[in-house]
Amino acid sequence: MALQLFAGIPVADYAAALAWYERLLGRPPAFVASDTESVWELAEHRYLAVEHLPERAGRALTTVFVDDFDTVVAQIAERGIEPAHRETYPNGVRKATFRDPDGNEIGFGGAPV
Repeated sequence: MALQLFAGIPVADYAAALAWYERLLGRPPAFVASDTESVWELAEHRYLAVEHLPERAGRALTTVFVDDFDTVVAQIAERGIEPAHRETYPNGVRKATFRDPDGNEIGFGGAPV
């Protein structure tokens, strides 16, 4: 089974969110879908979209698993964003949770060391 993913993040202030996600992800969006939606391709056929939907803003919970957890979290910190929360699950999987200006939670997870 081929897997494709398109995850949406609703935001209240589109301009502020766009700037924040550019810092979080380390690059501008792959494409701008409309005046109120921008999309990043995280991996082939796996997308994260930020969309101006003020009535739904702040409710997203998204986790992206990465191969090099420590490097990704350190690079995000170098761009001025620190995790709101870090945790290690009983099986050793680690997670760093970031919160955008609306309170949406974007987590990065990684396998045990």
